Amino acid sequence: MQVLLAGATGAIGRPLIRALTANGHTVSALVRHRNAHPLVRELGASPVTADVLDHDGLLRAVDGIRADAVIHQATALRNAKVRRRIPADDPTGLLRTVGTANLLDAAEVVGAGRFVTQSLILGYGYHDHGDRLITEADPFGVYDGGVADEVVRACVAGEWQAFDAPGVEAIALRYGLFYGPGAFSDLFADMMRKHAPVGPLGSGGVNTWVHVDDAAAATVAALERGTPGRAYNIADDNPITWQEFFTEVSRSLRTPRPIRLPAWMIRLAVPYIGALMSDTSMRISSRLAHDELGWRPTYPTVAAGLAG
Repeated sequence: MQVLLAGATGAIGRPLIRALTANGHTVSALVRHRNAHPLVRELGASPVTADVLDHDGLLRAVDGIRADAVIHQATALRNAKVRRRIPADDPTGLLRTVGTANLLDAAEVVGAGRFVTQSLILGYGYHDHGDRLITEADPFGVYDGGVADEVVRACVAGEWQAFDAPGVEAIALRYGLFYGPGAFSDLFADMMRKHAPVGPLGSGGVNTWVHVDDAAAATVAALERGTPGRAYNIADDNPITWQEFFTEVSRSLRTPRPIRLPAWMIRLAVPYIGALMSDTSMRISSRLAHDELGWRPTYPTVAAGLAG
């Protein structure tokens, strides 16, 4: 297929271009600045300069391009600011809401009949889900009136805009927390090297992760074999605590030991980070993706992914 990809130079975008081209697909990669063109070409894609949040500029940029599918992987996590609260105009949130709407219009311009969008398992809600496995049949879009509701709201909006759009076969991928090159493991490793606190004392909550290479492979599988109108959980086979995650990052990437703070201090300083690390536990099942997409993670554990 000819694919129009947003978020081409991000943590998932880079391995995704490689995975798409390895499977015979041709990629037009949206980038905000021309200085990203050499990287995009090196990865094997053709660069297209446009800002996903600039509706008219985006449509002008893709006018004349033909594509069979659009893949939305655009986020602003790399340049995210640490704030006490997540504002309604949070850049990543806007990319999931306004950006999705703009890319759906771009899909119409380029003639794409398929649309694959990034979502997150955090849309299941920032609370302790207990020991049971969460599947796609569980409620998605669970709000508690807390500090992280904007993250949930943006995930839901991104999914349902895509599902409700006429003329496209839409698929949403609810990824686990990302680790690998350019993702959370690198972020926390850098913090450890600077002797900055990374998380709460104690074990913290349980969460489910996915290596960026596995996320890219799952995206290609969804593009080729996903059922229209369906969301898929994409995560590894081994939920772990934050303590286990920090310990493995420190061991594998050879950083100083992680410095951690009392949970109440994190909740006070950055409430939504406290909600994620201390109050949220979720064990995710990706059985549907295994069965329907034929996808299984190459790295079934964080330890394997960081070692690989």
